[in-house]
Amino acid sequence: MTTLTLTPGAVTLDDLAKIYWSEASVRLDPACHPHIELAHARIAKAVAGTDAVYGVNTGFGKLASVKIESKDTATLQRNLILSHCCGVGPAIPRRHARMIMVLKLLSLGRGASGVRLELVTLIEEMLEKGVTPVIPAQGSVGASGDLAPLAHMAAVMMGHGEAEFDGQTMAGDKALAAAGLTPVELGPKEGLALINGTQFSTAFALAGLFGAWRGAHSALVTSALSTDAIMGSTAPLQPEIHSLRGHRGQIEAGETMRTLLAGSEIRESHVVDDARVQDPYCIRCQPQVTGAAMDVLRMAARTLEIEANAATDNPLVLVGADLIVSGGNFHAEPVGFAADMIALAIAEIGAIAQRRVALIVDPVLSFNLPPFLTPNPGLNSGYMIAEVTTAALMSENKHLANPCVTDSTPTSANQEDHVSMAAHGARRLGQMVENLDRILGVELLCGAQGIDFRAPLQTSDTLQRVVARLREEVETLGEDRYLAPDLERAAAMITSGAIVDAAAVEMPEFDA
Repeated sequence: MTTLTLTPGAVTLDDLAKIYWSEASVRLDPACHPHIELAHARIAKAVAGTDAVYGVNTGFGKLASVKIESKDTATLQRNLILSHCCGVGPAIPRRHARMIMVLKLLSLGRGASGVRLELVTLIEEMLEKGVTPVIPAQGSVGASGDLAPLAHMAAVMMGHGEAEFDGQTMAGDKALAAAGLTPVELGPKEGLALINGTQFSTAFALAGLFGAWRGAHSALVTSALSTDAIMGSTAPLQPEIHSLRGHRGQIEAGETMRTLLAGSEIRESHVVDDARVQDPYCIRCQPQVTGAAMDVLRMAARTLEIEANAATDNPLVLVGADLIVSGGNFHAEPVGFAADMIALAIAEIGAIAQRRVALIVDPVLSFNLPPFLTPNPGLNSGYMIAEVTTAALMSENKHLANPCVTDSTPTSANQEDHVSMAAHGARRLGQMVENLDRILGVELLCGAQGIDFRAPLQTSDTLQRVVARLREEVETLGEDRYLAPDLERAAAMITSGAIVDAAAVEMPEFDA
């Protein structure tokens, strides 16, 4: 398994995407170790003193006024983790759990948490050896950090809870032992440092972001197929149109679609004497809509890149000022906003794609393609219900795109009286990306089927490669057949990026 060395505070989106997709192991740059140790020394000094320091020698939340004796500080941290293991629901995917661990490493690596280096090393070794905590999906409101899910992660480090190792789920202590690792006994503030933070919300938001970006790339390919299948015009892709407006995503989307369609015989066959003056918006305005969604994704990406590098627990150790200060970096409001932005982008990429599917199966609008793209309509229904499925998925994504960050409810006896709801705001993105991939998968099937009907005219060489790659998995639809497997295979090709790879053209860069 690949191991990447990361510098806390300087990790990029490309780094995070590589870690997410490959499930790479990570280690922190040793240059950050002295900062971690200095912060720990400041915590040790506080433990030896008499002043009350939140989370070090006091209770938590509403119980912060309760002073804890020095002999009980280790028990305090143990009790904190075990009592906060209140997550419910299905276990999150391993890929997401590993990303949470990576993000926690980056936060601890900023040298403001006060933990021992031993904790950092244990997380690194768990990643390397494949010990993945079983973390329930539900239970966080996104402030005071993602307490419940992160507690389930921390519990495994202590030898409690459950973990996945070597393909099996087992007790946390057994998973550590099987990997040759030893549980840690938490010291002062260490439990709080592990569970205060936004790593659960951020990991799921990043996962949604990466899936949405792949979806945006795929949508450029499938929309080009649809455009040629209905003999749409490429005039709206003129670069001057987009440069006059100036939005980066729109400019890039138009450029990519021009490249995808360049050299199409189908397009050249109707440049002259085409009675249609304009195409519907789902064809004509694809650069404006999906390009705008790409810009929104980039804005969210910048927020998440900052958050991934942030120290988000509480209190924070300010070594230079010789202070331990209670603040609010655990509040996941920035992540909640980013998740809502990503949701809007996903919904809109899918909404305009669904309208293209509806267009291409409609003989009134598809420029002489047979109804529902079947060679024998009436006896056969073709892609009639596949289009209905895309409508259902589009509508579901519209519902899921409603904002989560505007919802709040007080918790912890009104001490934590405003929360971000970033956790489920980010978690819903996974379902939205799945829905989007299935919509785009149906568009892929319909676009390729429409291209087949235009023979002997051929689409561009680029799009021919895309159709050929699809045909390796799904045959052209003749007589009606059991269609569910076709839809799943097409969606899988969207999810994996296989269609974009087959196009083999330069796609817009994913940077903030």
